[in-house]
Amino acid sequence: MSQKTRRSFLKTSVLACALATGFTLPGLAIAEDKLGWPEKEELKFGFIKLTDMAPIAIAYEKGFFEDEGLYVTIEAQANWKVLLDGVIDGRLDGAHMLAGQPIAATMGYGTKANIVTPFSMDLNGNGITVSNKIWEQMKVNIPKQDDGKPVHPIKADALKPVVEKYNAEGKPFNMGMVFPVSTHNYELRYWLAAGGIHPGFYAPHKGDTSGQIDADAFLSVTPPPQMPATLEAGTIYGYCVGEPWNQQAVFKGIGVPVVTDYEIWKNNPEKVFGLSEEFTQKYPNTTVRLTRALIRAAMWLDENNNANRPEAVKILSQSNYVGADYDVIANSMTGTFEYEKGDKREVPDFNVFFRYNATYPYYSDAVWYMTQMRRWGQIAEDKPDEWYFDMAKKVYRPDIYERAAKSLIAEGMAKADEFPNFATEDGFRPPQKHFIDDIVYNGQKPNAYIDTFPIGLKSGDVL
Repeated sequence: MSQKTRRSFLKTSVLACALATGFTLPGLAIAEDKLGWPEKEELKFGFIKLTDMAPIAIAYEKGFFEDEGLYVTIEAQANWKVLLDGVIDGRLDGAHMLAGQPIAATMGYGTKANIVTPFSMDLNGNGITVSNKIWEQMKVNIPKQDDGKPVHPIKADALKPVVEKYNAEGKPFNMGMVFPVSTHNYELRYWLAAGGIHPGFYAPHKGDTSGQIDADAFLSVTPPPQMPATLEAGTIYGYCVGEPWNQQAVFKGIGVPVVTDYEIWKNNPEKVFGLSEEFTQKYPNTTVRLTRALIRAAMWLDENNNANRPEAVKILSQSNYVGADYDVIANSMTGTFEYEKGDKREVPDFNVFFRYNATYPYYSDAVWYMTQMRRWGQIAEDKPDEWYFDMAKKVYRPDIYERAAKSLIAEGMAKADEFPNFATEDGFRPPQKHFIDDIVYNGQKPNAYIDTFPIGLKSGDVL
């Protein structure tokens, strides 16, 4: 009997037994009336070696996928483009994605494809690191605490004189980010621009996708695991990346993380779980069930004040997942973050997987990424506010999330107060104030928000 046949036999037997006796089992059988069996049981998911892929690893290791009748293979991908292409061509059924990837694909920026997300994977989790040489030049511009350590958050104002010096000497100031539509690109640009450093424009309508037009600092793509080595080689002077690759620079003694994305935008949305729209239409039960498994994994990661994080770190340190040393991953995953070597500070929300409604796919999160695409020229022309809302609703799927969450609540596997109030939720967070430049973001007014920035394209601007 094949593995697939055995699963089918087991599924039929369990259901027959449950129906005959009135007995229900957690997860799969108990929700049968409402959700139905998964149409596709054997799935392959992709990820990049970053700690925020944790919900996928935990859903696998803790048996949450199998509880839903899903038999999942998890496979690391070489880079974000390979990962996206795998979802588009069907080699992968779903993947850990940059929040900007489904949006950009659906818009047709780069590869055109309808990609959706029913699940936001985490909040925060990134940092900006500079080389030791740049840090020595920066820190003279940073005020000190009574103990002699730098005052945080460190703004790019401290970097601006350094960049100006390099430019005056005819040396390009090169920095790395992981992908043109990555959160890291937009966070690095946001931080630089807030300090008066222009990170450059894109002009795709003119065939220029370098993102370096009018730039003071030149940003280019480097895959996350290669960031420390590229910094050490001197090819770049700094980078923005997710963990554990900022802490790796500290452990190797080659660089200093100067700011986290929590300090740039408190509780910012980070990765999402991406699927092709075709997959969700063809396999609706499978889509809801995998979302249930991911929600349970996120809950496990944050429950009891992060009590499970040491176990999660042990899992992630395996070579088939992130593959970095336990201590490197634990430095941020367990609620601390080390800046300059020996300067370890409490940052309990550096990685958030469930609390603060981290897993809910808010339309306003999608809109923010599009405002930054427009600000830097990836969206070349003005769009009305409604365009932003319509695009967000094509990509972000709170309807799928709501069905998954409500079924978990109905089964007693989650509590209603752990989720948004689905009866009143409109998909837009209240105006958010905690940005490093003190500019307030209101997702209901994207064009007004874009026009508030001193650096960046404004209404009517076309390069």
